[in-house]
Amino acid sequence: MTIHITATQLRKDVYRLLDQVVDSGEVIEVRRKGKFIRIEPADRSHKLESLKPHPDAICGDPEALVHMDWSDQWQPDL
Repeated sequence: MTIHITATQLRKDVYRLLDQVVDSGEVIEVRRKGKFIRIEPADRSHKLESLKPHPDAICGDPEALVHMDWSDQWQPDL
């Protein structure tokens, strides 16, 4: 999420806004003379880096699942 503020708002709350960027990783864009200046963490990680592994997930061709033989595991309700 990106927060848009004016230079006046930045001057008024600079330390709180900097702490917010550090704590949340949010980006702040400050509008000054018709341009935007970005304030963001320097070591900002990519969103995909926070994914947790799922070792039981099936990796491969989804079409192969359609043709798998599940008859030994399927038990109809009696």
